[in-house]
Amino acid sequence: MADRVTRTQEQEASPLEALRRADEDLRLPAVTPPAAYPIDTLVPQVRQQTPAVGQRATRSDGRLHGLGQTKYIDDLSFPGMLYARIKRAGIASARIKRIDTSAAEAMPGVMAVLTGREIPVNSFGATFQDQPLLADERVFHAGDGVAAVAAVTEQIAVDALDKIKVEYEPLPAVFDPLKALQDDAHQVHAPNSNIYASKTIRKGDVDKGFAEADRIFEGRFRTQMVEHVSLEPHAAIADWDPNGRLTVWSTLGRITLGRADLARTLKLPMNRIRMIGTIVGGNFGGKNEITQEPVLALLSRKTGRPVKGVFTRGEEFLCTTTRHPFIMDYKTGVTRDGRILARKVRLVLDGGAYCSFSETTIGKACILASGPYKIENLLVEAFAVYTNKTVAGAMRGFGAPQVCFAYESQMDDIAAALGMDPLDIRLLNAFDEGSTSPTGQVLQSVVVKQSLAKAAERFGWKEQVQ
Repeated sequence: MADRVTRTQEQEASPLEALRRADEDLRLPAVTPPAAYPIDTLVPQVRQQTPAVGQRATRSDGRLHGLGQTKYIDDLSFPGMLYARIKRAGIASARIKRIDTSAAEAMPGVMAVLTGREIPVNSFGATFQDQPLLADERVFHAGDGVAAVAAVTEQIAVDALDKIKVEYEPLPAVFDPLKALQDDAHQVHAPNSNIYASKTIRKGDVDKGFAEADRIFEGRFRTQMVEHVSLEPHAAIADWDPNGRLTVWSTLGRITLGRADLARTLKLPMNRIRMIGTIVGGNFGGKNEITQEPVLALLSRKTGRPVKGVFTRGEEFLCTTTRHPFIMDYKTGVTRDGRILARKVRLVLDGGAYCSFSETTIGKACILASGPYKIENLLVEAFAVYTNKTVAGAMRGFGAPQVCFAYESQMDDIAAALGMDPLDIRLLNAFDEGSTSPTGQVLQSVVVKQSLAKAAERFGWKEQVQ
């Protein structure tokens, strides 16, 4: 009898034990086979494709973009949110004699009006703090803001701008960067000179190089102002919490720099400001600096409600930064066989009304102005000047595309005049391994000639030019 009871208990326990073991097996983590350490890191050969190149990869945000469900700033809304618009000067150079906002303030639906005199520190800039958030004494270009409105609808805010009356005293203006260089030119930021940044690079003896040259070529090249035209315009939302802390949603690509600018212009500790960088619908360098963020913050503080501001396409062209227009004078001395002996370059950057990133741009342009070519005798002089035009700032390349257009255009001109193949003159003068840059850097991993030769081979260059 006892044996029968024992067997029965074992039979009953067996399924339970089996289930318990199965459950434990499911819960145990997957264990990889033991490996001996250290594991040798696999390093791809230099200039060889990595395994990821040419493979399909899924972007984490691709599905949202494809379905149109990505949330940009203009898709965000908060309870009680107001809408802001900024009145633009519409005049390139003037003194502000009077601003009358009373009619706008009296409009139904207008919750607040702001002028430059109410901004704690009314200046900002990436290099020099020479740009007002809202002009309060002087207007330096047509896109300067002079007053801002927050209203319950965007249309009411637009209508309120027409009610703001501004009395100007027109002043002389300068629009040509070459005229801005002259001693008798109108000074945009008087009494300061219109030349606010300059760079010079000297290498060898250009006069000696020109004296030894068989041919000398001179040319002037110009590039125009270029707007980024991002699909999404500049946009931001500002809101304060009951503890006096500011939160700003912004399309800025450099939110740390924007947070520092907000702290300075609002006279707030940085730990009282939270910047949220939203998904950006295009930047290309044009959203590196604050524009309306401090204005929205002050309107929000005046009203106690969140405030949104979205630029119109017209404002994008009128009052956001553009690519720098350049005027570039090139003088190049060569031998009969096309070898460059000397090059002299003069660059004039039209920075518009304020500095922005001009000092960075002029430095990069100066270094790259001679091109990827071995030139023992070189002189590059560059000047950034103020004009009463839309501000020039960061855009992809920071001065490199402009000078590249100039020196490659002149290389084609020289090749044509000497009866040379444009490819051959570049292969003759291009950097080699160990060549020295205009600033004295010894270059390594140089494959300019190999890249040109490979591109020419794949394109069938020799067959095309025959």
